[in-house]
Amino acid sequence: MDKNFNADKQHTIAEPIHISGTGLHTGINVDMILHPANPGFGYQFQRSDLPNKPIIKADCDLVTDTARGTTLEQDGVKISTVEHVLAALVGMGVDNCLIEVNGPEMPIKDGSSKDFVDRIDKAGVVEQDATKIWYSLDTNISFYDDKKRVEMTALPATSYHITTLIDFNSPVLGTQHASLKSIKEFQNEIAPCRTFCFLHELEALLDNNLIKGGDINNAIVVVDKPVTAIEMKRLAKAFGRDKVEVKTEGYLNNLELRFANEAARHKLLDVVGDLALIGYPIKAHIIANRPGHSSNVEFARQIKKYIKKNKHTKDVPVYDPNQLPIYNTEQIEKTLPHRYPFLLVDKVIELSDKKIVGIKNVTFNEYFFQGHFPGNPVMPGVLQVEALAQTGGILCINSMPEGDYDTYFLKVDNCKFKQKVVPGDTMILKMELIEPIRRGICVMRGSVYVGNKLCTEGEFTAQLVKRN
Repeated sequence: MDKNFNADKQHTIAEPIHISGTGLHTGINVDMILHPANPGFGYQFQRSDLPNKPIIKADCDLVTDTARGTTLEQDGVKISTVEHVLAALVGMGVDNCLIEVNGPEMPIKDGSSKDFVDRIDKAGVVEQDATKIWYSLDTNISFYDDKKRVEMTALPATSYHITTLIDFNSPVLGTQHASLKSIKEFQNEIAPCRTFCFLHELEALLDNNLIKGGDINNAIVVVDKPVTAIEMKRLAKAFGRDKVEVKTEGYLNNLELRFANEAARHKLLDVVGDLALIGYPIKAHIIANRPGHSSNVEFARQIKKYIKKNKHTKDVPVYDPNQLPIYNTEQIEKTLPHRYPFLLVDKVIELSDKKIVGIKNVTFNEYFFQGHFPGNPVMPGVLQVEALAQTGGILCINSMPEGDYDTYFLKVDNCKFKQKVVPGDTMILKMELIEPIRRGICVMRGSVYVGNKLCTEGEFTAQLVKRN
C-alpha cells in the first residue's frame, strides 16, 4: 500500500485483473476478473457462466454455508470460498470492485491471498472522488459460542486492527497468536499465509469427494498422529504424486512454513475476509479467540445489525460548553441579516470549507412557546429547519470570495422530524456540503442533534447572491 494512501477516500483498482485457477472443493477450473467499480459499489460477485449473469452482493446476510469456506447464495445462485479474495481487496484498500467468475467457486491458488494481492498491487489502486465513511464503535460488541469455545469481541478504537488466537490441542501447532496493527501490514505479513487442515480432516474430505481441486501445495497439512504406509500410499494416489511423506516437524511434504505462526495468521486473514461481509468499513480492535468461518459470519451479522441500528449517531458532533466559539452572536450578526427574535444560531463551534456546526440553546422564554402547544412546549419543526438554514448560510458565505452575500433557500428535500425539541435542549446544528458550490448554488445535508439523538434532518438547496 502506497505511503500516500488516503484511508479516508474510496478506492478501486486501476484496470481489470484476470486470474485463473482451480476451485478447491469443486475441482472446476475458473476464470476470475476483478473489475473497477464506481464509488459506493462495494464488493459484488457476478456469475458470468449463468443466464443473465446474476450478481450477488458480498453480504453476511446472504451466507448460507460455512462448512469448508464462506458461501454466498441469492435466488438459488451460489458463489463459494469468497473469503481470500475479499481479504485481499480489504488488505489493499480497495473499496469498490466487481468480481466476475465463470464458475461456482473462487480459485484457491496456493491457499492464501498472496496471488490476489500481488496482482492488485501490479494493476494499481486508484483514489476516487468520494469520501470513505468509517463506522466507529462506541461500545464493545461480543460473540460467544460455548460449544466451539469461540470468543470474538470488537472494541472501540481509532483504527482497524485485529488479534487472533488459536489452540487446537495439537502438539504440532501448539497455541499461536497473530496480530495486524495496521491494514498496511496485510500485504507482507498476512496475505502469504496459507490455509491449513489436519490429516484426519483431509482423509474425511477425500472419503466424501469434497476436495476435488485439492493439491498438497494449496494447504498446510498438519500431521499430529502416526500415519501408516497404506495411508501414505493412498494420499499419494489422491494427489497424483509418486510419494508423500511426513516431515519431522509434523507437516505433510509441504513447502516450508512462511511464518512460524502461519496458521494463526491465516485465521486472521479469514477474519479480514469474512468481516468484509459487514458491508461497512469499521474502526475497531477485533479480538478473535479460536475463530472459524461460521463464528466470523455470525459476528459480522452482529456488528452489521449494531451499525444499522446506530447509524444515525455516526459523526455526531460533540459539544463542549467550555470550548471557545469560532463565531459568537455578534460575529454571526455581521454575516447573517437576521436579528432577534429570528436569529436562531447562538454560536458556531466548528467551521471548514465543507462543514459547519452551530449551537442553539432552547429556553422556555422563546417567543414561539407562547402560542405553540401551550402547556406542552415543543419547538416548531419549521424553526428547526430555519436554524439549519441560517447555519448553512454561514457555511456558504464563508466559502465565497470577499464581499457581502445573502443566502436564499430554494428547496428542502427529504426532511424528517424524528425527536421533539423542548425547553432546556441544546440543539447541535450540523450542515455539510454534498457537492462543491457551482454558480452560487449550494447543496447541503443538515442534521439537528440533541446530545447524540438525531431530531431533524434534510437536504437543502440554496443560492448565494452578492449584495449590491
